[in-house]
Amino acid sequence: MLIGENILLALNGLRANKMRSLLTMLGIIIGIASVIAIMTLGDSISSSVTDSMASMGANNITVGVSQKSTSQETTSSGMTFSMGPRFTKMTEDDYISDEMLDSLEERYGDSIQGFSLTESVGSGTAQLGSLYAYVNATGVNEANLENTDLTLLAGRTLTERDQIEAKKVCLVSDYLVNNLFNGNNMAAVGQTVDVLFNSRYYTYTIVGVYKYEESDMGFSSSSEEDTETTLYLPLQTAKNQTHNTNGYSQFTILTASGVSATSFCDTVENYMNERYYQDNESFEISAMSMESIVESMTSMLSTISLAIAAIGGISLLVGGIGVMNIMLVSITERTREIGTRKALGATNGSIRLQFITESIVICIVGGMLGIILGMIIATVATNMMGYAVSPSITGIVVSVTFSLLIGVFFGYYPANKAAKLNPIEALRYE
Repeated sequence: MLIGENILLALNGLRANKMRSLLTMLGIIIGIASVIAIMTLGDSISSSVTDSMASMGANNITVGVSQKSTSQETTSSGMTFSMGPRFTKMTEDDYISDEMLDSLEERYGDSIQGFSLTESVGSGTAQLGSLYAYVNATGVNEANLENTDLTLLAGRTLTERDQIEAKKVCLVSDYLVNNLFNGNNMAAVGQTVDVLFNSRYYTYTIVGVYKYEESDMGFSSSSEEDTETTLYLPLQTAKNQTHNTNGYSQFTILTASGVSATSFCDTVENYMNERYYQDNESFEISAMSMESIVESMTSMLSTISLAIAAIGGISLLVGGIGVMNIMLVSITERTREIGTRKALGATNGSIRLQFITESIVICIVGGMLGIILGMIIATVATNMMGYAVSPSITGIVVSVTFSLLIGVFFGYYPANKAAKLNPIEALRYE
């Protein structure tokens, strides 16, 4: 009998016994659905996290001053004790200086696109009469603003001249404009705003308005009036306000195109430590790339998804056992049919192939229903969590393949039993 005829017979059998077939496939459906839902949900979260981090600069390297790593001391008796980091206050010599940055750029200029520098001023309240808006003031250089990729709604960005002359100008968000200037972005440009920091007022001139995005690191609450957004100042203006003449505790390297941030990260760390911090007893340079964080997080999410999917896959084995059970019942019910076919010349191989095909069809149909159910569950879950749905192609392929293998594995024993029936005894079967 041809394979096509076997498939049609199997499909006709499913239609003739709809409820029994559905109950037989239930374990397969639940197992496949759980695997697809979990893997799709994991891929969606992983993709969203990766895209979010990439928008923050996956090729960027954050370099900072940190306490020396844990050291060990050995007593005269030979016992070894771990000594924790020395919690020492940083002095002027411990900070990263402009000379260090110039030296780093001169040494690795081909790999460095620029340095993103910041100086935190702190949280404050921008006021205009009785109106107010919460802000977090941060001093930034030009490279930082370019890397931040702000959407400018009105006015201009901070210029090189603003940086050199340390002008008291600022970029503010449209949230602040909504609170203080009734949402009129153009009217806000050129106006002065007083900001209260630690009981002292500072006055800045607004030169530009940017669009506030939820991805900004400012605190967000349910009330727009209480949302804290970033107020950008020229770097030198912020340093003058904080009276910071020491240097930088950390900075970000914007790597050139084609440079592996992960490997260059170690290069920068080793260079800075060997040249400037080798004799420093308390502090050292540590570097971290966003690329390595993305890789680690993606790997972790994938491992968790696979582990949970494997647990969900246990129900596939239960489903396979159900398929084997129903095939044995089916063979018992169709003993006379098998005997008739063998009496008419059907070989053991054709009988075996017929029942294995039926088993495979049951598992494949159950697998397809499971894929549809799993995608529905994953779509609902990812939408509720606010992520974009990213179908797991790997999960779908693995599920279909696994369904096929289950059909062959759990269908072979019943099929082989049917093939070995004695035709004379089978014809006598009532």
